[in-house]
This record gives sequence, structure tokens and C-alpha cells, in this order.
Amino acid sequence: MSRHHSLDYIEIYVTDMTKAQSFYKDAFGWNFTDYAPEYAGIQKPDGNGEVGGLCQVDKVVTGGALLVLYSNDLNGTMNSVVESGGEITKDIFEFPGGSRFQFKDPSGNELAVWCEQKHA
Repeated sequence: MSRHHSLDYIEIYVTDMTKAQSFYKDAFGWNFTDYAPEYAGIQKPDGNGEVGGLCQVDKVVTGGALLVLYSNDLNGTMNSVVESGGEITKDIFEFPGGSRFQFKDPSGNELAVWCEQKHA
């Protein structure tokens, strides 16, 4: 696949860098590269480069694009999100492609997680 016009990097605005890194590390196993107190890169799973970053801001504005993550274990991921300090905003529901849930991170960003299986 060509990189031309492909989604290449996502920045997530956060209000507390330490809390945000802890949440995403605990909930999803993400690792970070700290560049400054207000910016950290999100490492690719293989450690070869980055897929995005966390950018500290004074206030998070919600209602923009919805970032959707994939999970092999939707229930396990939802439990991990809650245990890490996330707030479920839409419980698991089915849609034609599978199942998903939505949550807010500690800064108030709303994200979703989906899987291909129908929820049991």
C-alpha cells in the first residue's frame, strides 16, 4: 500500500502527560518516547518508529474525529480500560462488522475499541 494520502500519525491531546502515559501503558501496553515535558511519541508495537504522539494542552475539546482501536479480546480490553482509569461511555454493542465499545480517557478524549466477533 502506498503511503500517499494514507493516515500516518495521530496526536492525542492530553491534560496531564504522566497520567495519560500511565493510562495508555496500563490499558493498551503502549510505550512512549519522551521528547519534552509536553510531548511524547507513541511507539509502534515493534518499536520501529512511531504511530502518533501525546501532546499536552490546557484543555481537551471533544467532538472531533473518533479514534477506533482494534482488540482480539473486547471484554478484556474493556476491563483494562476501566481498571486503568477510563470511563465507559457506550457499553459493548453489535454492529454489522462486529462489536465495539466507547470510552473516555482521563483527559476526556473519547475513543472506541472494536473486534470482528459479535458480543457473547
